[in-house]
Formats: sequence, C-alpha cells, structure tokens
Amino acid sequence: MSGESCLHQLQPQTGPIVSVSSVACPKTNTCTYRGVTGNKYVQLNVGGNLYYSTLHVLTRQDTLLRSMFSGKMEVLTDKEGWILIDRCGKHFGSILSYLRDGFVTLPKSRQGIMELLAEAKYYLIQGLIDLCQRALQDNEEKALCVIPFITSPKEEERLIQGCVRPVVKLLYNRGNNKYSYTSNSDDNLLKNIELFEKLSLSYSGRVLFIKDVIGDEICCWSFYGQSRKLAEVCCTSIVYATEKKQTKVEFPEARIYEETLNALLYETLPVPDNSLLEATRRRHNCCSHSEEEEAVELRERVRRIHIKRYSTYDDRPLGH
Repeated sequence: MSGESCLHQLQPQTGPIVSVSSVACPKTNTCTYRGVTGNKYVQLNVGGNLYYSTLHVLTRQDTLLRSMFSGKMEVLTDKEGWILIDRCGKHFGSILSYLRDGFVTLPKSRQGIMELLAEAKYYLIQGLIDLCQRALQDNEEKALCVIPFITSPKEEERLIQGCVRPVVKLLYNRGNNKYSYTSNSDDNLLKNIELFEKLSLSYSGRVLFIKDVIGDEICCWSFYGQSRKLAEVCCTSIVYATEKKQTKVEFPEARIYEETLNALLYETLPVPDNSLLEATRRRHNCCSHSEEEEAVELRERVRRIHIKRYSTYDDRPLGH
C-alpha cells in the first residue's frame, strides 16, 4: 500500500469493535513518533473505528494531530500496534480527508455538521472549524419555505402561469361569511390551514404553495399542473339549523391528499394519461373504508411517491 491519497477505514479481523473510551485496556504502551519518516503508514483506532493514514497527512497542518505524531506528545498504543484515540470515530474519515485535501464534503444534516464541528475543535483544525461554522450560519439564514400571498388576480395568474412546478393554492377568508358558523367550523378551518403548512414544508421544493386571502370563498383548495387548473376542493357549505342558515366548514383531508397526489404527477413531462390519473383517484362508490382510513392510505401513497422521486438525489430530505 503506497501513496498518501489512500485512506481506508478498516474492520477488525476478529471480534467486535469496542470503544476504548468505555473498555479498560490494560495491555497498552506509550510511544512517540519523533524522527519517523512522513510516508510511513500508521494504524489508528478512533473510538473503535479503524483507519490507516500517513504521518505526512497527520502532520500536514498545525493541529493536535501534528503534536501527537511529531514527537511533542506521547500516544497510546495497544499490543497490536494500533494507536488509540479516545474520541468518537464517526467523522474521523472527514477529518483525514480535510487534512489530506484541504476540503471535505460536509454532512447533509445540521446535526452531522455540528458533530463534525465538535471534532474539528477537539483536533484544533481551524480551517474545518470555519467551514462548519459558515455552513451552519448559511442554514440558519436559508428559509425553509417561502409562501407568496396573493394580493390581486393578476398576481395570481402571473405566479401560476410562470411556474413550471405544480401549484397548490389555499384560499381562506373567515370574514367572507354572511351567517354564523357551525360549532366545528373554526376547528376545521384551522385544520385546513395546518395541513397546508405541513404540506408546504414537506414539498416546497417540488410544489409552489400560495395563499389567497382576497377571494370570495371562505376555505377552498385549488390544484394546478403545467399552468392549468386540475381540481378544486371547496370546504364550505350552507346548512339549516333551527330555521336559520349557518356556514359549515369541513376538513376533507383524504380528498386534499388525493388531489396533492395527482398534482405531483405533473412534475415531469409528458402530462400523465387519464388511466394514471384515474388510478390515483378515490373510488367514491366503495364503502369499505372510513374517511380517516382513506386519508391515512393517501398520505402513505403521497409519502412513497415523495421518497421514490428523491431516492436518487442526495440533496433532498425525505418526506414528512
């Protein structure tokens, strides 16, 4: 094995890996690496994760590792010659990659970046510390989801016609009511708004979500694909109670998931054929499932399409 660009994380030949931070190691020795050539490969056991690297890589930058492997500090070894470092080894491969190349691909999650930052601080790698801190700051400044509010019919037309993604619009305006509301209407209106926010957080990269607060309806969902309207789900109706009219707001969760599922089919060209659309629609004549069971089933189908869509993309999170 030669060349400093080679880096291997190894598995032990026999027995399970154990962390030296939690298991006593009576048969250990200390040694220094003063005067050892830089191209020599060394064996590293970092919290039970085994690595090979060269002294040249380990001492390239002014870090704690340089102090350990330039003779300034003693290092602990086991009877097989593995150098023991009492730290979590999860991100040590990224540490070595940064020391070798001067850059590294950061973890995708914020938690992963914070874990790598903690290791970079321990090993005193300033460049990697700065890289992680900038990434965390950028993530804080980046909005999770931007939802435009419609202020005029022309603005609505411009948003829908100019968007290549499917569009989901929620119109809600409680003040449009001429009558009193039924007892559950306010709760159902809030449920519609909460579902809209949940969908927008999960699918903001795939669907444009917009809010309309100037329309004539009280609560109404509209779904668009490739600049044309696909469906509309109106959640309000007029009912009679004790000889007076009341406005009833419903929460048709299953129908909303169904139309969202249909809208997702318009992400790619060509337009899905009628048989594919029909396969995603509810069978209204089937009475074997309750509304709640149907909503659960449709949520799962939307989730599967979301996962399938992004299973080959590394920069997308999974669905809700």
